[in-house]
Amino acid sequence: MVAPARTGPWQQATVLEVRSETPTAKTFRLGLSRPAPHLPGQHYVLRLTAPDGYRAQRSYSVASAPGRAEIDLTVELLPGGEVSEFLHEVVEPGDELEVRGPLGGYFAWDGERPALGVAGGSGVVPLMSMLRHAREIGRPELVRLVVSVRSPAALYYRDELPGPQTTLVYTRTAPPGSPRPAGRLTADDLAPAVEDRDVFVCGTPAFCDTATGHLLGLGVPAGRIRVERFGPSG
Repeated sequence: MVAPARTGPWQQATVLEVRSETPTAKTFRLGLSRPAPHLPGQHYVLRLTAPDGYRAQRSYSVASAPGRAEIDLTVELLPGGEVSEFLHEVVEPGDELEVRGPLGGYFAWDGERPALGVAGGSGVVPLMSMLRHAREIGRPELVRLVVSVRSPAALYYRDELPGPQTTLVYTRTAPPGSPRPAGRLTADDLAPAVEDRDVFVCGTPAFCDTATGHLLGLGVPAGRIRVERFGPSG
């Protein structure tokens, strides 16, 4: 995979498409004025500037595969969140936004070593970039995902995510015919996917701690586990 360019200055991005993922999450496809290659797992900072000069910015993981002039950012609507509420309630195709990136090296996947992604809820966003890249280069076996989500209605990328590379764990409501009853993520959910892979864990601090504990219990070396924790930021 081509290494990402060194992070540049702020640039304008045009909103090309807005797509609903769940009742509380939308994906914003942005056309970059100065496209730069990114690695799956990296993120961009998005900045809003009010007429009085007040600025607010938030970091959002890239969900799209690398190698194109646009990026997909999936944003969860947080009550009272000044950035997420503006994006969900105001922004539409044709608008201009200010972004900077790509950023982040620790959680980035090089696209070469086999990887396992373990996601809780919206933590699937950077891992989706990994899965999409593996599928696009014709090597879907490179990436396995285990995604923990409350219910089918809360599942991001529901038309694309399911497949032989993905295990879905529903914690509260499982769909009819699900081979696994609803319940929290367990070591048994992870065991078949561990193999000889680098592991990327993304979700809330509590989810990451639980998942990491299961992985260590399964014998995965701590040095093979990379963790990205997130919390409400608006």
